[in-house]
Parts: sequence; structure tokens; C-alpha cells
Amino acid sequence: MQVNPWALVSVALVVVVTFYLGHRTSRFARTTHDFLVARRTVRSRRNAAAIAGEYISAASFLGVAGLVLKEGADALWFPIGFTAGFLALMLFVAGPLRRSGAYTLPDFMEARLSSPALRTASTWFVVFIGVLYLLPQLQGAGLALMMIMPAPAWAGSVLVTVVIAYNVMGGGMRAITLLQAFQYWFKLYAIAAPTFVLCAVFVAGGAGAPGSAGSLDEPAPPNFAAQTAVTVDTDVTLGVDSPTRVRLDDGSGDGGSGDGGWTTWRPGSQHAVDAGSTLTFPEGAAVPTVGQATSANLDWLLPSTDLTGLLSTYSLLLALLLGTMGLPHVLSRFYTNPDGKAARRTSVQVLLLLGLFYLFPVMLGLLSRMFVPELLITGDTDAAVIALPTAMLSGVTGQLLAALLAAGAFAAFLSTASGLVSSMSGVIATDLLAGKVRDYRVASVGVAAVAVVLAVTLPIDDLALSVGMSFALAASTFAPLLVLGIWWRRLTWLGAMVGMCTGGGLVLLAVVLNAVSAHTGEWAPWLVQQPALVTVPVAFGLTVLVSTATAGRIPEDVGAVMLRLHAPDPLGFMRDRAVQRFGRAEEHTRTTPGRHRK
Repeated sequence: MQVNPWALVSVALVVVVTFYLGHRTSRFARTTHDFLVARRTVRSRRNAAAIAGEYISAASFLGVAGLVLKEGADALWFPIGFTAGFLALMLFVAGPLRRSGAYTLPDFMEARLSSPALRTASTWFVVFIGVLYLLPQLQGAGLALMMIMPAPAWAGSVLVTVVIAYNVMGGGMRAITLLQAFQYWFKLYAIAAPTFVLCAVFVAGGAGAPGSAGSLDEPAPPNFAAQTAVTVDTDVTLGVDSPTRVRLDDGSGDGGSGDGGWTTWRPGSQHAVDAGSTLTFPEGAAVPTVGQATSANLDWLLPSTDLTGLLSTYSLLLALLLGTMGLPHVLSRFYTNPDGKAARRTSVQVLLLLGLFYLFPVMLGLLSRMFVPELLITGDTDAAVIALPTAMLSGVTGQLLAALLAAGAFAAFLSTASGLVSSMSGVIATDLLAGKVRDYRVASVGVAAVAVVLAVTLPIDDLALSVGMSFALAASTFAPLLVLGIWWRRLTWLGAMVGMCTGGGLVLLAVVLNAVSAHTGEWAPWLVQQPALVTVPVAFGLTVLVSTATAGRIPEDVGAVMLRLHAPDPLGFMRDRAVQRFGRAEEHTRTTPGRHRK
């Protein structure tokens, strides 16, 4: 592997700046109020940038381009769903959630339904969602570091974990707000500038530019522009759409027969290749694909029209649209707004920021199909963003662009991981521990330690698909409770508990079945890979059904709570939940609202 010194420097700078900003802003965090909600004084513009900063994760920066490279038109639903989810959040959740005066998502559940048991169950689901979302961030950091230097996969995961644990321990939400806002604008620049340069190079050279695998509108699969050797790091099973000449070195897997070690792979059969093998393809050979990746460009350009593909797409969209409003680390940022009007304004601005960002990974995915098709062989499609610049531009220029993209990727890992650790630490500290600042810091260390151990021991999957399962879990647990809790007076804690546990349990079962399937022959059907089409209606249906059957358990103060959630801010019904539930007594006098700008 050729070390990119520019990438090492850029990643080091991102880590140092992140550490420095977190350290400086941590000095202003003293109370639990600071750690949980940054004193509720974050103005809408900064909060929107911070939300976009933590929302643009490994799945957005690396995973979207990798999925476009592999799946084509079917992958475009990911950026659409990631962005459109904030529209539903703005319409149904943002304002009332802030007016509730809650500090965490479980705190809102207890405020609405007066059930400590429901609060405890919600706490565990916050942890499940957070860990499921945090793993691909840490694994993506390891993948990105491996692309720029000969480092083990665990090195990047440990590096990110140490930095974010320090920042979250030092100041919680107060420390990471400015940091995440800065990282959004840096990530936007880090992906936009290389995209403009690479698109200009492509326009100048066209589909016939040096190193291009051919035009995307050709019906055949991509082909190698020159004789190419590809080394696979894990066991893969490859398929081809047309007879393909190949030489497999080291005598492992298929191959070894034919003239001079060359053999011909025939379509309609699978070819197993062991880890460490090197495949050599002649100039003009069609690029094989691993797993279920789309091979022919004609199929790649068109969305799935078969029933299974359509149902899988609908399930994905449902998970993304409703999952956004149930992600604890996203919702926790709305608690930092001064009022409900600012929360709604924040969500509108987030829509604009996300819509702008997602233009660029899609473009990089299209270019990757032509210039780094060999990633379809190794299955490392998440590495497309960082591998593309050096494939299109030789010398220092390509290395500088790759360095900028690597720095942006690390900013994505750091900002999203910070928000996840902060949200999980908040609910653990206030619901499972005594709720002091010390407990928040202990929870931060515990969450980070568990996450990094899982990240280095579990295999790396497609980052966007891994995050997609987190959205399915959020859509099947908290989305029904938020929508019904805010807009339906007859919701009961028992109905909420049954719906949340059933929907969440089914998704967690799907996660386990997917893991088993990955090691026993990929037998899992689409319903296990994209369960939201079943789990979300089941969660909503059971919540309504059980609440209707237990109408006698409707909280007595439901009228006052609903008035607080929906009354306009100027009427003055909004009240923060009692701080006396947690923290030291001397902290209460220092939690008065500060000044803010809108």
C-alpha cells in the first residue's frame, strides 16, 4: 500500500482541531443542565448546522457513494430518505417535543404518560439504537485509516473513540455543539471541492478518459481499461455476466488451470476466491461483482421493478422517513433550542443543509463506477470516495484530493459518534444512575468502551445498510410513541410499552438473523434485511389497539400536558421539567437561561 502523507496530515489536523475545540468549549460546562441541553440557549442556525453535522455520518460520507457504485438507481433512495425524514420531524415532532420541557427522550415519555417503567424501557432502546448506529461510525474510521496508511482496522476505531470520549466527558452537549456545527461546514467543503474538481476532469476527458471503465449508458458491465491485478482481503464469491479471462495467483480458490495460469469464468456460476488471493484481468475484461452487486450497467441505471425489489424499497423508505424522528441523538439536539418556534426553524434549515450535501456523494458514486470498478470485486465499495481521486488524477493532485476527502470522512465519524455517545450518556446518567455530572462522565466512558470493543470484533458490513437498520429500529419504537403521544390523547403507557417492545424486538431479531445469515450462506430474505414494512405497522397497530383496550389508564393530566405541547410559545405554557430530578442541589441556582440569538 502506498502511504498518502497528505492524508495523514489532514486526518491528524482534523483530530487535533476536534480535540482543541472540545477542550475549549468544555470549560463552560459546569452543571448537568450544560451537559444535557447546553442550557437550552443554542440559536437555530448553529443548532441546524450541529444537527446536520452529527446526522451526516459514515453512511452519508462513504456509504452512499459506495451503494451508488454497487446498486445504482436503487441506492438513490438513501439520500432521499435521509433528507425527507426531517420533513416529517418538522411537521409532527420538533415544536411539541421542545415545548414538553424534557431533557431526554425517556424523560419525554414519562412526562407524557407518567410511567417510570416506560421510561426505563425507553432508556434501553435508546442504548440499542445508539450502539447499532455507533458501530458503523467506528468501523468506517478504521476503513478510512486503512485506505491512507498500512494500519490495522482497529486503529481508526480506537482513535475516534478516545477523542470523542474526551470531548463528551469534558462538556457534554455544551462542548460538542460548536464542534458539530464547525464539522458540518468542513465536511461540506471536504466533499464538494473534490467533487467539482473530479467532475471537471471527467468532463474534459469524457467516458474515454484514461483509466475509465467505459460509459455508464452502455448495457455491458464496466470493463478494465488496462491489465489489472486485484488483491482480495477477505473470502469473496464472484459472478460474471459474460465469459471473463482471469488469472488467479497462489493456487487458491478457483483458477490455476488454462494457458499460463489463465482460465475463463463462465456466467451462471459462482467463483469462490480465498482471502489474500490476487486476481489478474486482461485489458477490456468485464468486471466481476461480489455478492448481490448489480453487474450490467443497463440494470444498474434502472430501479428494481420486481415485487421483491419494490417491497424492499418501500420498507427502506418507511424506515428512513419515520426513523429520523425517532433517533435519540437527533432529537436530543432539539432540547437545546430556547423554544418550540426555534426548534421548527432549526428543522427547516436542516432540510436545506442536508439537501445541499447529498448532491455530492451521489456524483462521486457515479464516477466511481467508471474509475474504481475493481471495488466491486473486493466488496470494499465504502472505500470508493477515498480511492477515486488517485484513480482519476495521478501525482500530488490526486493525493491532495484524497487527503481532503479522508479528513472529511474523519470529521463525519467524530461528529456523529460525539452525538451518539452524548445522547446515550445522558439517558444512562439520568435514568440508570444518580444523574450527577460524575455519572454522566462514567456513562460516557462505559458507552465508548463497549462500542469500540464491538467495533473491532464484529465484521464490517455496508455502512449505509448498517445505519439503515438503526433507522428501522427507531421507526419501530420511538416514532409511534412520539406521533401518537403528541397527537392522540388516548394513548396509554401500557399501549406504548407493548408497541415499542414488540416493534423493537422484531427489528432486533432481524439484526440477529442477518448476522447469522451472513455467516451461513446469505439465506435471509428481503423482509429480514428491510423489516420496517412489517415492524412499523405492527408497532403502530398494537399501540393503538392496547391503548384503546386500556382506556382507564389514560393519565389524569393529559389535558394539561397536551396544552403544553401544542399551545403557541407566546402564551407561556411551556415549562422545563424539574431539574431537581438529577444533579447536585447547588447546581439548580446556576441553570437560568442564557441569552440566545435566533
